[in-house]
Amino acid sequence: MAEAEINRETELKLAAKPEDFDRLRAASAIADRASGPAATRTLESTYYDTEERRLAARKVTLRVRKTGDGFVQTVKSAPDEDGLGRGEWECAVTSAAPDLTLIADAEAIELLGSLSDSELRPVFTSIVERTTQDVTLGEGDGAAVIEVAFDRGRIELPDGRSTDLCEVELELKSGTPAALYDLAQELAQAAPLRLEMRTKAERGHALANGSADKALKAEKLVLEPETTVEGAVARIVRACIAHMVANEAVTLAGEDPEGVHQMRVALRRLRSATALFRPFIPAAQYLWLVGEIKWLAGSLGPARDWDVFGEELLAPVRDAFHKADGHGRSAVEDLDALAAAAEAKRLRAYESVREAIRSDRYTAFLLGVGSWVEKRGWRDQPVSEESVRLFQPVIGLADHLLNKRHKKAKRAGHGFAHLPVAQRHQLRIALKKLRYAVEFFRSLYDDKPVRRYIQQLAALQDALGHLNDVATATRLLHELHDDGSRSAPGEPRAAGIVIGWHARGVADTEAALVALWHDFTDTKHFWSKPDAGV
Repeated sequence: MAEAEINRETELKLAAKPEDFDRLRAASAIADRASGPAATRTLESTYYDTEERRLAARKVTLRVRKTGDGFVQTVKSAPDEDGLGRGEWECAVTSAAPDLTLIADAEAIELLGSLSDSELRPVFTSIVERTTQDVTLGEGDGAAVIEVAFDRGRIELPDGRSTDLCEVELELKSGTPAALYDLAQELAQAAPLRLEMRTKAERGHALANGSADKALKAEKLVLEPETTVEGAVARIVRACIAHMVANEAVTLAGEDPEGVHQMRVALRRLRSATALFRPFIPAAQYLWLVGEIKWLAGSLGPARDWDVFGEELLAPVRDAFHKADGHGRSAVEDLDALAAAAEAKRLRAYESVREAIRSDRYTAFLLGVGSWVEKRGWRDQPVSEESVRLFQPVIGLADHLLNKRHKKAKRAGHGFAHLPVAQRHQLRIALKKLRYAVEFFRSLYDDKPVRRYIQQLAALQDALGHLNDVATATRLLHELHDDGSRSAPGEPRAAGIVIGWHARGVADTEAALVALWHDFTDTKHFWSKPDAGV
């Protein structure tokens, strides 16, 4: 049996409802595999940082936990790219105050940096009732031992503010990380669960800072030249899922339209990645992935469309008429009525978004993708010329794929100045796929020419995106009352004003758009010419 790495914590967190704890504990996934009795204890952990939150900025955690009659000090590193593992170093201390002089491990000392005890302040405390149970999955050398912890409690600030927490932690004691997903998938059949990517420390710092959840763009992906094709697949898929999940909370709140936008970007990136690596993915796996991505993207799409319509298309027209000092007063009233109807539609769309994110299907999708990556599910195929390439360096394949996507985009835009709207939309899709491929592989190349290429690509994408938004607006306005609601008398007039306003704007920018296309086609690509045999 493989032992979990020393000074490593490998765990999967699942948010749960308190009323489901008994059902989860009794589930056969735990009850039939339990080794030894369950144990319950109260854990009180105080988390420390500097006034400027230097540790939190690097996602480093320093806490002191009261354990019976003693105290244990723990340093944790930022989570690994798989979201499961991170470094962990523990030592006994004499009180609830940290003592950095007792930390002996060089890596932990380096993580903390030039920090002294006097700079540290208690930021928050977690008080949790934890019930743990060890379970064993599998037999013999392939067996895995997992500690299942049912945590229920709160995170509390010194000023009394607090937030509740209720989660199931699956911590790998021995075996492979894929076993965590196997157990999580079984538990999700017993009661509703959601994947929780945030650590207790991250939630505590958010509470302490009084900061609302923020929309986050994708972090820059780093691949090394020696990274294999399958290593690149794993990192890219993980990065897309992490990007999506990081925007869950702000999307559920529904106050910042950037949240649902970033979730959709993450899904498009994931869809693009699966298409990019399709030759290496067995057909059944590919169809499942694409099917789930389409379902979720379809659930998020209407909310994003109404956000764009309200903020980027309707708002500037309303503002212009409102500033007209009484001129066009009836038009103002009509535009206000249209805005109210559009907002009602947007709010209903966000209810559908929340329903999708909180669904069992969404959790099953995340756990399924996580398991697929950990198990390297794409290896489940006959040995072939394509499958053998999974173990070759990705750099040669990257050249080939970038060249292929670039050529497709140029073909899609041939005769750009005379392309109809529908074909420009197809060009926009081709450019998106190209851009995602560039972002996936950019760390393999010199950054300056990559950055220049992305700038030209992004400028053209943005301009074509506005064209698509105007076209989408026409469709949305036809759907405004497809739920049976009644329209205000002036809404059709207001809709005509909005469409006419932006149609004129599109015509005025046509010359600039054509120039952007030529700038893009003239941009020198940064990758090497691929070998003919790649």
